[in-house]
Amino acid sequence: MVTIVEKEAARIRIAKRIAQELEEMPKPLFANLGVGIPTMVPEYIKNEEVYIQAENGILGVGPPAAPGEEDRNLIDAGRRPITERKGCSYFDSATSFGMIRGGHIDVTVIGALEVDQEGNIANWIIPNGKQLGVGGAMDLVTGAKSVIVAMTHTTGDGKPKILSRCTLPITGYGALDLLVTELAVMRFVEGKLILEEIAPEITLDELRQLTDAHFYPANELKVMKN
Repeated sequence: MVTIVEKEAARIRIAKRIAQELEEMPKPLFANLGVGIPTMVPEYIKNEEVYIQAENGILGVGPPAAPGEEDRNLIDAGRRPITERKGCSYFDSATSFGMIRGGHIDVTVIGALEVDQEGNIANWIIPNGKQLGVGGAMDLVTGAKSVIVAMTHTTGDGKPKILSRCTLPITGYGALDLLVTELAVMRFVEGKLILEEIAPEITLDELRQLTDAHFYPANELKVMKN
């Protein structure tokens, strides 16, 4: 297996591209971030009208806390030490999920184990000691107005994660709006996966070899930025 983009560089590229997407959306914007790569997104958001919600009861999440400046009482839903933005507020889990289920979250960014060409998302498996259960993801993909998936393009052993059909339990059917990996940016439009951006390290033919799902290149295909 050949590594096209190193692991940490891949995570940073994905987080930066999603931060760009959030900053281009109408403001004010209320966004929820899942665990994993999504928690890196606040590091790259500059617009103060992007309000990050953590489902453990925080609105106004800032970048991760610097080493040595962590507050053990200030963490996100993934238990990662965070900082506050000006105007940050706190509330209980019932209020937090009321915001999500009530349709008050504009966009959610979640990780996934699989995505398919029908816009289905699978981000959990039956707990076996290695993977967590579904958590709040089902609420998020149905309650948020828009769903962005942040994930690496392939598994650790190089197998595609963007499939013709998901093999794991489905978190949300047809819930996908935007998919960002280190190799591609794809948007789900009218039942089709549209490739909008491709990584500079690979060709379109090479991307097809790493993607099981059928997708359609945009008329004006762009190159992803680092």
